[in-house]
Amino acid sequence: MEIAVNILLTIATAATPLLIAAMGELVVERSGVLNLGVEGMMIMGAVGGFGAGYLTGSPWIGLLVAVAMGAVFSLLFAFMTLTLATNQVATGLSLTLLGLGLSGMMGTSFVGQPGERLPNLDIPGLTSIPVVGKLFFGQDPVFYISIALTIAVAWFLFRTRTGLTLRSIGDSHTSAHALGIPVLRYRYLAVVFGGACAGLAGGQLSLVYTPQWVENMSAGRGWIALALVVFASWRPWRVLGGAYIFGAVWIGQLHAQAFGIPVPSQLLSSLPYLATVVVLVLISRNKRLTMMNTPASLGQPFVPDR
Repeated sequence: MEIAVNILLTIATAATPLLIAAMGELVVERSGVLNLGVEGMMIMGAVGGFGAGYLTGSPWIGLLVAVAMGAVFSLLFAFMTLTLATNQVATGLSLTLLGLGLSGMMGTSFVGQPGERLPNLDIPGLTSIPVVGKLFFGQDPVFYISIALTIAVAWFLFRTRTGLTLRSIGDSHTSAHALGIPVLRYRYLAVVFGGACAGLAGGQLSLVYTPQWVENMSAGRGWIALALVVFASWRPWRVLGGAYIFGAVWIGQLHAQAFGIPVPSQLLSSLPYLATVVVLVLISRNKRLTMMNTPASLGQPFVPDR
């Protein structure tokens, strides 16, 4: 039972950055913007969070800096795609490459240094409850933030007027503009929110998951978060379930290697990415479901004077 609890704890820790990054990207795509720079924003959040935590001795400051790094990087993406109306796909890919290279340069002096880890929650009398204590009352703070974020995004998108406006922009930005809705303002805010979430996800990697700095430590999680949004058909609660499924695959391959299962380690390491490809193939077969939930203006540039 103790082994099972520990496995569940590690699955939750592995799923948390996927959930946070995907939830931010879901809001961005609901506004009609396709941000392929999630991986770059995540790795910038990871190096910024670790560096700030290491230099100040406070993981909380590191977490705040990680959020800020992701938000600042997303502002660059927003300026290029929304103000200058550049191609969203090419710009996102360029920023991912920039983030990977820049983070490697910034983190050179942090390699091999001990990191500051966010402590797990410890509620006397609750954390010590067998089985459920550690699962529900003994997780790290970012885990609870991710659950609260899921609830908040679901409520915002489907229970508020502002969320309805955001979704209407994603479905038809020209119609929204004709009604007097400030399309670019909404999209700017959505992109910055998505970047902040990606930065927070990166901070979780370097301050909770593995409290150290390793170049390219995001290891493709930003791409998996993008696939999660499609897998979930742009629905927050489906993103939550999908994140934990992918988290279980990620941790499962690690435990399989630890238990000495006679399968090549390279194949086991590729399982999370293989699962991503399989899921996308299965989703693409259901054209009706995909088209029904996809924001109609997704990836399309908007220039008011055209």
